[in-house]
Amino acid sequence: MKVAVAVSGGLDSLASLVMLKEEGHEVLALHARFFSHQGDHLEQRLGDICAGLGLDLHVWHLQDEFASRVIRPFVQDYLGGVTPNPCAHCNRRIKFGLLLDRAVQLGASALATGHYAHLENRKSGPMLKRPLDRDKDQSYFLCLVPPKKLARAVLPMRGQYKSRMRSFLQARRITVPTMDESNEICFIPGDYREFISDRINMDQKPAPGPIVDSSGRTLGQHQGLWRYTPGQRRGLGIAFKHPLYVLRKDLSTNTLVVGPREELGVLEFEAGRLNILADPLNWPRDLLIQTRYRQKARPAEIELHQDRMWVRYKDEPGLPVSGQVAAVYSPDGQVLAGGIIKQV
Repeated sequence: MKVAVAVSGGLDSLASLVMLKEEGHEVLALHARFFSHQGDHLEQRLGDICAGLGLDLHVWHLQDEFASRVIRPFVQDYLGGVTPNPCAHCNRRIKFGLLLDRAVQLGASALATGHYAHLENRKSGPMLKRPLDRDKDQSYFLCLVPPKKLARAVLPMRGQYKSRMRSFLQARRITVPTMDESNEICFIPGDYREFISDRINMDQKPAPGPIVDSSGRTLGQHQGLWRYTPGQRRGLGIAFKHPLYVLRKDLSTNTLVVGPREELGVLEFEAGRLNILADPLNWPRDLLIQTRYRQKARPAEIELHQDRMWVRYKDEPGLPVSGQVAAVYSPDGQVLAGGIIKQV
C-alpha cells in the first residue's frame, strides 16, 4: 500500500514515517506549510531527513487555505460568543480534508498522521478508539472526521507510547527538527484574546455589556462576551466577597452571567452538526460523553434526532461550552459520534 505521511517536523509524525517505511510500505512524505513566517529552514531539515531515508519530500503551501478554513472561523466563532475547537476542525477540514485529497492526487491510497488514536478498518466502516497511550489520547480531536475520510487514514501511534518515540528516532540517528509538542493552539503564540483583538475591524468590535449574577443584579461591565468562557474565574474585574465564575453568556442581551462555583454546570445540553462514526443501532446501552480534551468521559443518556443529539448527565452537572466538541464514547473507548455543542 502506498501511504502518504503528513510530516510536521515533530516527533510523532517522523516516527510514523519511519515505522511505515520499515514495515515495508511504499511511503511518501507530505509537508504542509500553514504559516508564511515558517520559513525554509524546517523544510530543508525535513528534506535532509527524508533524503536519508531514500524518500522525496512533497511540500504544499496552504497558508491561504489554513487561514480561511481554520483561523478566520476561529476568530468569527469567538466574536459570535462561542468557544471553538480549532484542532478538531483542522483535522476535518485540512489534514483529512485538503491534505488527504492531495495525498490521493500524488498516488497514495491513504494518509498517515502522528495522532495517538486507534483505528481499524472493518467491513462496516472505520472504528476509531482510544490508543494504548491514554495519557496522549487524541481520539477526541478526530471525532468530527467523516467515516469516508477515516477509511483512508493510518495511525501508526495507536499502539505506541509517546515516551519511547524519541529513543526510537535517536536509534536511527534522526533528530527532530521542531519542538516535541505543543499544548496550545498552533497558530496563537501568546494570549488568544490579543490574537483575536488584532483581527477585529472597528466596525465589528463587540460592544461592552453588563455583568450580572443569576438573580439579575448588576455587578460590573464586560468588554465583549468573546473575552470570557464558561467556568472562567480570573479576569472578571469584579471585587466580591467570594470567588465568581462565568456561568453563561446571554448573546441576545449581550449579558455575562456570573455566580459562585456551586451554580456552575448544567444537567443537559444539545449538540448539532453530528458526525456519526458507528451505527446507532449497535451502540451499547451505557454511553459516555466527553466535552473537553483533558476531561474524563462521563456517563450520560443520549438521544439522537436527525442531525442533533440531546445529552443528559447521569450523575452531577457538567460544564459543556457552546462551540466546543462533544464526543460520544462506548465504555471500551470506541468513538461513536461527535458534534458541536449548541448554546448552553
